[in-house]
Amino acid sequence: MKAWPKVALGELLQRSDEPAVIDPAAEYHEVTIKLWGKGVISRGKVSGSNVVSVRHVVRANQLILSKIDARNGAIGLVPRELDGAIVSNDFPSFQFRDPSRCDATYMGWLVRSSPFVELCKAASEGTTNRVRIKEDRFLDQRIALPPLAEQQALVARLNALAEKTRQVEAHLDAVERNAEHLLALRFRDAIAHAPLRAMAEVAPLARREVTIDPKKSYTELGVRSFYKGAFHRRTVPGSDFSWQGLYRIQAGDLIFSNIMAWEQAIAIAQPEDDGCVGNHRMLTCEANAELVMPGFLWYYFTTDEGFAKIYAASPGTAARNRTMTAPALMAIEVPTPPLAAQQSFDRLQADVAALKARHSAIRQANAALLPATLERVFGAAHTDACR
Repeated sequence: MKAWPKVALGELLQRSDEPAVIDPAAEYHEVTIKLWGKGVISRGKVSGSNVVSVRHVVRANQLILSKIDARNGAIGLVPRELDGAIVSNDFPSFQFRDPSRCDATYMGWLVRSSPFVELCKAASEGTTNRVRIKEDRFLDQRIALPPLAEQQALVARLNALAEKTRQVEAHLDAVERNAEHLLALRFRDAIAHAPLRAMAEVAPLARREVTIDPKKSYTELGVRSFYKGAFHRRTVPGSDFSWQGLYRIQAGDLIFSNIMAWEQAIAIAQPEDDGCVGNHRMLTCEANAELVMPGFLWYYFTTDEGFAKIYAASPGTAARNRTMTAPALMAIEVPTPPLAAQQSFDRLQADVAALKARHSAIRQANAALLPATLERVFGAAHTDACR
């Protein structure tokens, strides 16, 4: 690709200092900027009566950056819906001097590239946690600028690619919604007219006490909220557990965090979790293989009906005071259709999980496509961060 002439950002951008005239009775959008080129968005609305410091107005298609986080990619174009929003002095905005020389959308793509982030780093200075971009130094930085027609051609290509990646995401989302809907329908049919049995009968509490060896290492298991699964919190010597009891967890256990079950901290122990340990706050239940499948039981607790029972069994008024006791958990009644129906549903769950795993790989490649293209288009040869 032929070399493009280099120009200083100050030749293209001019600081915008439109003062905000605040009406105490009105509401105003405040602006925040996501890191790594993820966009300029509203922080939310604020009443004019609550605005006590000096603010400036930003306009659509101005370039805006965070003085603190521009070096982390917090820079972008003001979207149309935030025209007239207000910002503090920590978010300087710039208007384009000559639209016939530099296309705003082209600049919007350029600032999302890693070479431009490096340029912002070069324009920043300060000590740890106080590094800020220096506007004069920023405007002195030079970029390679193609002719306007080439800018617009690149914008068209990048916009088309962005739309394609959006369509791929939308398609994957739709397929997964349909799969989840199918699961819900199959589960509804499976539990129709199914008898209810107490957890104490179908999945009693399993307390496999561990005799702690101070010299041996143990991996402690935790449970994420919102049905996000179990995780290995830490692996430490037994001497670190001198004050508490430990219980061994085995694959297939249904695990509840007694203080966070109300926030959907419920998981099934996976094969890689076998032999891990949990403390007294982990309520582990071992499914009766003749009555229930662990996956079927877990799914029930993700439904509105099942989770309502978990929530009711976790009384309290504040987050950390909502604690589910073992007796309360054991008293919960769950539907138990024939084992064959549960096994059929579990196979369907496994198919959906495999589908999502394949989609995850596709999403990862899809998400990397646009950044990789930006790197090719705006490579180090086209920016000059070190004037």
